[in-house]
Amino acid sequence: MLELAILGFLYDAPLHGYELRKRITALTGHVRPVAESTLYPAIKRLERAGLLGRTTEPGAGAAPRHVLSLTETGRAELRHRLAEPDRLDITDENRWFTVLAFLRHLDDSDAQAAVLRRRLSFLEEPASFFYDGDRPLPAEELDDPFRRGVLTIARATSRAELSWLRTTLGSLGA
Repeated sequence: MLELAILGFLYDAPLHGYELRKRITALTGHVRPVAESTLYPAIKRLERAGLLGRTTEPGAGAAPRHVLSLTETGRAELRHRLAEPDRLDITDENRWFTVLAFLRHLDDSDAQAAVLRRRLSFLEEPASFFYDGDRPLPAEELDDPFRRGVLTIARATSRAELSWLRTTLGSLGA
């Protein structure tokens, strides 16, 4: 998820590390804060793989700034990761939001639609957080008002996303 966010934000414009961290935190920080100890090793990995380039510019103060940019290989890698997200990128809500935030970088509406159809298929599968043996428990059968709240909120969120997915797929001509 972090590497995808790095590639996605740098697809639009070169950024220095601090600005990149602010943008990633704005996207995912409420769920998974981005520490420097996580971000900078990921940047180094992407640089070593030839996906990022780095230039040095004079800073506002005494220290120079390192500006990161996406290489053509990095652009291709981002498009590949968006076109073929792994199952966890589809099923994990936080990872899904990261994919969705950059899906516009796929130029092919059919490829975009294929990713959205995978998410739609996942959401249409019956699911619950709580079970009685193998049987999923609907919210109405839960005595615990807090667990009932979890299911009620999840159901409302899923309905909203399903509606958006169907509308968007229709607009993509899928």
